[in-house]
Amino acid sequence: QVQLEESGGGMVQAGGSLRLSCKHSGLIVSRFPVGWFRQALDKEREFVASITWNSDNTYYADSVKDRFSMSRDDAKNTVYLQMNSRKPEDTAIYYCAAKVYKSGAYYRQTVYNYWGQGTQVTVSS
Repeated sequence: QVQLEESGGGMVQAGGSLRLSCKHSGLIVSRFPVGWFRQALDKEREFVASITWNSDNTYYADSVKDRFSMSRDDAKNTVYLQMNSRKPEDTAIYYCAAKVYKSGAYYRQTVYNYWGQGTQVTVSS
């Protein structure tokens, strides 16, 4: 069974840093890409970042490029999202998701078939 659980959310001032963690159930997810998505209040969920199974490639939304960094440590069954230079518009619920035996573009939500429950991140100005 594939499970993912986010942690590390909270409140941070603009310009500050925060690291989110996504603990996954292990062997299966370690072989597949993982993505981060976010949903702000009254907005649609959007792509944030994605990483390949072997960490060879990472992809970022233009809005977070050069500020966020995604990594994975499969020995710890964990994927990370390091968020620097936070902005108020980064306020959202952040979700991690796994793309297990699914094809399709890394930024499309529909190709991710396992999701965590999300963690709230609030950036105050």
